[in-house]
Amino acid sequence: MQEKFRALVVDKAESGDVSTEVRELSIDQLPKGEVTIRAAYSSVNYKDGLASIPNGNIARMYPLILGIDVAGTVVTSSDARFKEGDNVLVTGFELGVAHYGGFSEYVRVPAEWVVPLPSGLTLKEAMAYGTAGFTAALSVQRLEESGVTPEEGEVLVTGATGGVGSLAVAMLAEKGYDVVASTGKDAEHGYLRELGVKEIVTREEMSPETFKPIGKPRWAGAVDPVGGKTLAYILSTTKYGGAVAVSGLTGGTSVPTSVFPFILRGVNLLGIDSVYCPMKIRLPLWERMANDLKPNGLEAGIVHEITLNELPQTLACILQGQIRGRAIVKL
Repeated sequence: MQEKFRALVVDKAESGDVSTEVRELSIDQLPKGEVTIRAAYSSVNYKDGLASIPNGNIARMYPLILGIDVAGTVVTSSDARFKEGDNVLVTGFELGVAHYGGFSEYVRVPAEWVVPLPSGLTLKEAMAYGTAGFTAALSVQRLEESGVTPEEGEVLVTGATGGVGSLAVAMLAEKGYDVVASTGKDAEHGYLRELGVKEIVTREEMSPETFKPIGKPRWAGAVDPVGGKTLAYILSTTKYGGAVAVSGLTGGTSVPTSVFPFILRGVNLLGIDSVYCPMKIRLPLWERMANDLKPNGLEAGIVHEITLNELPQTLACILQGQIRGRAIVKL
């Protein structure tokens, strides 16, 4: 194991200014943990972008190596569950938030955060998923558990060109659902059609200025990484007994809704937390992501690869909604 490695570090000066740069670090600067990983890939999430800015309210320590995802090979382990040479992945928990993260050639983490790489995935495919893909898969699984089947009708996916949205579209289409995608990007309609959407609606249609607490029912289910007013409108237009899986806040944290969708139509609002999802759910879901939830050509179209040096610009772009699909980092 080499003594020096490169990582993307965010730091805050006494003046309060925040800077992000690639630094050379030594192995002994890594935090405590039972498992040390030689990283192969990481991936870029909206949360990583927030962690890189002063008012993002994500980073809980400075300096901090960013990156809430990583996949690689174990180089040392004091935990019997893992040995040198094992391929593994880590998403969520405190990684890249309050613990040195995955935008790093070496990562050291607690063993209880580590997931063995499923046999149906490569390390690169694992990070084509990353937190966004795990969130999408968890959303799809929760819809299934709530009784939303392809026979029930259309399923809406908002923020459809983003990481969660793109992968949710691909997974749902693979499972035979009629997927309707919401986007504000006219130029990406071809991309969404290739992922398998049946119809595309505009962002504005999903967040009108005014709407009734109970509108015309349309959706059997929805995957919503947007939140805010969009979520309120989706709830008002979801069919009786339908379900909405919400995982994001890019549209805001306030949801101007009422109790009517819940008490008059029996709509289920499903909160999706991929960060602290327990291993009893996490491990079998990653197995599904390597099998029945895995879209054909996972890396084709959805993924583009970048380097550590390109990360600062990519983080700025994801905050501005300028990243299509998934950006993965080769380490």
